[in-house]
Amino acid sequence: MQKRCEWAAKHPLEGKYHDEEWGIPVHEDQKLFEMLILEGQQSGLSWLTILMKRKNYQIAFDQFDPEKIKMYTPEKIESLLTNPGIVRNKLKVNSIIHNAKVFLEIKKEYRSFDEFIWSFVASEPIVNKWTDASQIPSKTNLSDEMSKALKKRGFKFVGSTTCYAFMQSVGIVNDHVVNCF
Repeated sequence: MQKRCEWAAKHPLEGKYHDEEWGIPVHEDQKLFEMLILEGQQSGLSWLTILMKRKNYQIAFDQFDPEKIKMYTPEKIESLLTNPGIVRNKLKVNSIIHNAKVFLEIKKEYRSFDEFIWSFVASEPIVNKWTDASQIPSKTNLSDEMSKALKKRGFKFVGSTTCYAFMQSVGIVNDHVVNCF
């Protein structure tokens, strides 16, 4: 049997996410936006909770299309706050709409969000060589830097720990332990 990172061996959804997404470089803007939003939604919750609600988020938030999200009306927001398929936290829901607008501003300035976000690592993923999951940090100087830059531009729910998880999720950082297949 193949060995995978410890955290991904507890639930099939985590295993699938680990095997097919985690640590693999992403350069598609809408996917980057989705992962940044989902990582922010995780704040105070488990990643498994968000993974279990991911499909609902994709439906509720128009496949994470920031052009559509920025246009959400108060009525749409109210309907989101009553949707049992997502985390119904008013601050988190409103942050998604706000972050869509900021995301589009960055995209306009840099031609793509991808270009902006990957500039933190000069477009080269950081591949760590951890031998044990206990060595993997929850945040780094780089995630501190990214968090500050995103907050300065107006993003919400982008603390350093969230940014590090985002970097792992989109392959900016590859934190698979060395004995992971």
